[in-house]
Amino acid sequence: MYSGPVISIVFIIIVAYLLIKKYYPHAVLLTAGMLMLVIAYYLPGHNPFPKSSGFVGFDAFVAIKDSFVKTNTDVGLMIMAIGGFVAYIDKIGASTSLVYLAMKPLRLFRKYPYIAASLTIPIGQVLFVCIPSAAGLGLLLMASIFPILVNLGVSRLSALSVITASTALCLGPASPTTVSSTSILQMDPISYFVQYQIPLVIPLTIVMMVVYYLVNRYFDKKEGLVEQEGHSENIQLTAPLYYAFIPVLPMILLILFSDIFDFLGVKISIGTTAAMFVSLFTAIILEAIRKRSVKEAFKTMSVFWSGMGDIFKTVVTLIIAADIFAQGLIHLGFIDGLIDLTQHLGFGAVGIGVVMAVMIFLAAMLMGSGNAAFFAFGPLIPDLAGRLGIKTVSMLLPMQFSATLGRTVSPVSGILIASAEVAKVPVIDLVKRNAIPVAVTLIIMLIYQFI
Repeated sequence: MYSGPVISIVFIIIVAYLLIKKYYPHAVLLTAGMLMLVIAYYLPGHNPFPKSSGFVGFDAFVAIKDSFVKTNTDVGLMIMAIGGFVAYIDKIGASTSLVYLAMKPLRLFRKYPYIAASLTIPIGQVLFVCIPSAAGLGLLLMASIFPILVNLGVSRLSALSVITASTALCLGPASPTTVSSTSILQMDPISYFVQYQIPLVIPLTIVMMVVYYLVNRYFDKKEGLVEQEGHSENIQLTAPLYYAFIPVLPMILLILFSDIFDFLGVKISIGTTAAMFVSLFTAIILEAIRKRSVKEAFKTMSVFWSGMGDIFKTVVTLIIAADIFAQGLIHLGFIDGLIDLTQHLGFGAVGIGVVMAVMIFLAAMLMGSGNAAFFAFGPLIPDLAGRLGIKTVSMLLPMQFSATLGRTVSPVSGILIASAEVAKVPVIDLVKRNAIPVAVTLIIMLIYQFI
């Protein structure tokens, strides 16, 4: 009866070990998922391949094909369009223009450097909604706000910590985890963003600001890390300041043509993917006018396709691998086993919700990727929530934020490694500095959401 769940736990342990050893996560998740599906086929009462090819060995590969088709016709295309757009706005300098304007207010806090550092978190989160790439936004902030904060009197480590913290809560309709969440929930991204994400993010952001203020100020004084190096505050703009509206344009379109602002009398709807393409062609037109060359403007479009390709080979393929992994867990009875275990331990919906959130937090720490952790466990939630008689969104939302919080304290996270390299700070020191604020935020979120 419990052979399937036990086997699934063994696979989870093996996968965790391989990820810690820095094995390629796509291959690990995909291989583990295929093996679990094949094993599930031979267990009594299980049939993971309802449309069999006639040979179980081929069925596992057919499952990969089906996942590719399902993902690329919906969520995958959307995420690739977002990735292409992020690459394009970075190429034409629109991202830098947006960061330049957003960071202007921080210069007013010269006498209160740690307040300025804490204010980086909400400002960065607003930017994160429009530039949904943790590594991309983090490096932009390293090039712009990092020298400002150091010049104001905070240490390099403190400045680095608040910059990475600004990507700790992955929100907004263009976020890959939001796209995955709304696909699972079958919900409009804007409605999910406004009705669920924002009400939870606001108190969590306040908590993060306060805790980072106290922690950074305390450790800087204790360790004697306060610096006054007089860094330049100049940001090298490569595009006009009005280009700052381009990264925000998809958000504007999605909000204006959603149910929130149905003031036109005629029902007009635009999906995230279409909004990205509208914004892309708007940017191309502006580039043609600015450069006075249609040929040069058209040439920049190659960056968009390259960005789509980069996202496909990293994020979309990871979604597919994680989907196969999740299918393997489901067919081995992992969900049933988890429910039985928590019920025997006296856990109700709250206990299971907390367990799943903590599990995905730890998985993100191991993988160094909030996306990978969420994509692996997110598809399991509708069935689990249905069995517990609670709303799927009440479990899925804290899991989404747990994933990106876990990434913020992962020593193998791309954003932490890249940012620490720029700042010339050991990545493990950054993890230690982020640990207390992230842990407090996680605990507050679980209390706020489940109790």
